Amino acid sequence: MTRLFNDERFDYLFAEGNMKIIQSPSVFSFSLDAVLLAHFAQVPAHKGAILDLCAGNGVIPLLLSERTNTKITGVEIQEKLVDMANRSILYNELSDQLTMIHGDLKEMKPVLGHSSFDVVTCNPPYFRTPGKSEQNKNEYLTIARHEVYCTLEDVVKACKLHVRPGGKVALVHRPERLVDLLTLFRAYRLEPKRIRYVYPKHGKDANMLLVEGVRDGNAGLKVLSPLYIYNPDNTYTEEAETIIYGRA
Repeated sequence: MTRLFNDERFDYLFAEGNMKIIQSPSVFSFSLDAVLLAHFAQVPAHKGAILDLCAGNGVIPLLLSERTNTKITGVEIQEKLVDMANRSILYNELSDQLTMIHGDLKEMKPVLGHSSFDVVTCNPPYFRTPGKSEQNKNEYLTIARHEVYCTLEDVVKACKLHVRPGGKVALVHRPERLVDLLTLFRAYRLEPKRIRYVYPKHGKDANMLLVEGVRDGNAGLKVLSPLYIYNPDNTYTEEAETIIYGRA
């Protein structure tokens, strides 16, 4: 039986099915950006290998396991989150497909090699490192949200290192970092191929950005249709509900 500690709880990942994930309000709970990234990423159905960097409590590997039979590896620097992810993997009987590694994404070459993955995903820290007085009192949240242990360039560099030529890299980020992101993609030979802006609702500015690049790909960027999360009455839009609750 999978154990829970302190304020941990099991949450269902999908409206249908039995897959659950271990969460904790004081340590880590995944948010909408992870769900959207897992839906946005193009993954092989049967062959190849997938890497998820900044994997947190393993939410993206767990979500992707519903779409593919390929091996998925997650890398996370916070040991507590790796432990939570591993217990979720055991609970869902996915140990043959999913592997979590406790480590720094900047130091994974000796462990993972290079050019070894068909797809690399990452939900990285969004914000540049603030001063101590501005940081969240919760260290787990500070590390997850701010560039404490890795910068955006570190993330893009690691993605390029581990994805094979012709392989795909998918990230979720904030629209205000778009220029930084595309500049770094080009600098590390990840050609931007797809972008999708995510809006809270019609009439509001975009607050999330989904980007996919191809290593050593040819130029040619497609801007996808916008994704709106809420209707005017604050209910989920039909598309958002389909993505969030995993309904076909």
